[in-house]
Amino acid sequence: MIKRLLLRLPIADWRLPIRFKPVLKIGNWRSAIGNGGLSLAGIISLFLLMGCDARLPGKPTEAERWRAPADVSDFGELYTQNCAGCHGSDGKPGAARSLNDSLYLSFIPDDALKQVISQGRNGTNMPPFSQQAGGTLTDRQIELLVSGMRAAWARQDDFKGVQLPSYSASGSGSTASGANAYQTYCASCHGSDGAGGSAGSIVDPNFLNLVSAQGLRTTVVVGRADMGKPDWRGNVPGHPMSAQEISDVVAWLAAHRTMTTVAVSKVDHSACLNMK
Repeated sequence: MIKRLLLRLPIADWRLPIRFKPVLKIGNWRSAIGNGGLSLAGIISLFLLMGCDARLPGKPTEAERWRAPADVSDFGELYTQNCAGCHGSDGKPGAARSLNDSLYLSFIPDDALKQVISQGRNGTNMPPFSQQAGGTLTDRQIELLVSGMRAAWARQDDFKGVQLPSYSASGSGSTASGANAYQTYCASCHGSDGAGGSAGSIVDPNFLNLVSAQGLRTTVVVGRADMGKPDWRGNVPGHPMSAQEISDVVAWLAAHRTMTTVAVSKVDHSACLNMK
């Protein structure tokens, strides 16, 4: 009498009894499976499912998994969530300055860029994003934004041999000298008094009250390529602005800034109480 052999295979945390009959013909593997209720193909499928990260119906992909805001470490996701609304998708164009600007990224130092993201710009629409200042970004995420922008959009080779003006002014500018420099470099686009021209007013109080002195300096030096404004080298072909002329024009522009005060009248609450 031929005895049946009992073989138990561990599958996960349970065992399936599989009874094998002696194989009478080499290669006839189908006759080796008894009536245990599980085919060889089923066994192999179970092993494959347990041995790999199979995506079952409804299972989210890694990108779809929820993560706490502080755990986001992808530059594209960080930029889209925090910057694209003002600076535009992929860095340009947007309501605010384009960040996809290799000259701007060469002009502004890392520490200054981190400071702007972290603390914002007082008196402007640029809010603070660091957790210490009431925002949502960690220091690490701010560093990722800075390094990500440089990796994606900075082209340092474009400015080899170019002496860039300093990011911050080394001294104060002269308003009187700035008026002369303005006529030389800016009046052809913004008008003789700055109030209008082909490029519009540059002394509009609403504009000046929303931009810092550093913002004015950055615009004079870097320009706005997304809006057709040339940088400090292109206002007068072959005659770039000097460091002093840049500071003087900024001083002249800042002198046109006016602060608006709103008068608040005292309310007679007794009159309100009598209105029934």
